[in-house]
Amino acid sequence: MLTEILISNNISELRQKISQIMSELDELGEPVKEIPEIISSSNLLRSNEFLLKSDEKKTALLSIYAQYCKSLEQLLSSVFEIQHDLKNILTEQSSMIESKPKSKPKSKQ
Repeated sequence: MLTEILISNNISELRQKISQIMSELDELGEPVKEIPEIISSSNLLRSNEFLLKSDEKKTALLSIYAQYCKSLEQLLSSVFEIQHDLKNILTEQSSMIESKPKSKPKSKQ
């Protein structure tokens, strides 16, 4: 049970990190447009800086998504284990109910 709680907390933290990185990526805005007044090498440097920052954020985002998927898979596995356990309990209880001898009703005198 403690594992499921830890996984659930981990999923929440990962979701927050994903939102934060996506927000940071959005803050970068659109790729830098060339400014005609600046020589082409300066335009290339500006574009390269943007691409480096963007690539760094996207790499971090992919890493967090991979962790998020792994946590979801663990949580889903736990859910399937619980489902299996509940099915076994239900089957066991059903067999106990069926195997109980029926008591004879007392006749009224």
